[in-house]
Amino acid sequence: MAPRYPNEAQSKGAIHMNQNMDIEKKSVEHKYDKGLVASTFIRYAAYIIIFFGFLYFMVRYVFPKF
Repeated sequence: MAPRYPNEAQSKGAIHMNQNMDIEKKSVEHKYDKGLVASTFIRYAAYIIIFFGFLYFMVRYVFPKF
C-alpha cells in the first residue's frame, strides 16, 4: 500500500509526523459591548426586585391571613 502522505513512510508515528508540520496561531479578539452588559444587568436586577417584591407581598399580606 502506498503512503498517503510523503512523510508517512519515514515516520515512526503520528507524533513525528506532526513535528514537521507548521503551526499557525490565530488570535481572536471579541468585542466587548458595555451597553449589552448594562442592559443585561438591568434586566436581571428587575427580575430580582420583582421576585423580592412578590415575597414581601406574600409575607406581609397573604401569610397573616392563615
